[in-house]
Amino acid sequence: MLEKLLILQDRDQRQRSLEAQIKAIPAEIAAVEQKIAAEKAAIDAARSELKDLETQKKLLETEIGAAEEKLAKYRTQQSLVRKNDEFQALGHEIETTQQAIGDLEGKELEIMYGIDEAKKKFAAAEAVLKANISGHEARIAAHRERATNLAAELQSAQTDFAAARSPVEEPALRLYDRVAARQMPAVVPLRGGKCGGCHLKVSAEVESASRGKSADGKLATCDQCGRIVYWDN
Repeated sequence: MLEKLLILQDRDQRQRSLEAQIKAIPAEIAAVEQKIAAEKAAIDAARSELKDLETQKKLLETEIGAAEEKLAKYRTQQSLVRKNDEFQALGHEIETTQQAIGDLEGKELEIMYGIDEAKKKFAAAEAVLKANISGHEARIAAHRERATNLAAELQSAQTDFAAARSPVEEPALRLYDRVAARQMPAVVPLRGGKCGGCHLKVSAEVESASRGKSADGKLATCDQCGRIVYWDN
């Protein structure tokens, strides 16, 4: 009977291991998907930085255009005035506007340089991030393929487990199911008077029963954790 129970336990543990692996796969895929989302967010952030610079450049171009129109207007007005004070006042406005245009053009050059650098940075970052995403997607595909393979293995393991239950007598099977529902392994060796599951000392009665000396022939169970124990010294 003990040999049949150990075979049953082996099939049971195999089935449980496959179930645990299959159960873990969705979380593993979700973790990789989060990495993909982070990579895409980094690409979007780099793209947004570039767009912000391009927007600033367009605003400066608008400001420069408006200032140049104002400058042309002042020059036209200056060519028409006859009074010296008005001529000088317009001359001051022209100088101020020219200075403002120079400042704006300086800022524009800085932003244009920043755009060139941002484009290089974005291109390099995008290449790396896309390569990372490709790697993550390959891992997801591998996880899904593994899930399919594990499902096939599980189906076979379930058949083996069901087949291993048939030879086990009903009382022993009920005991095994009751113990296995709480803890695995359910059948453990007894060495040095200690249970191979909880590693605690068992009573003399349990040790005697594990040697097959039980008066009623029942399976021995640890009086600490309840596992089925067998003599293995």
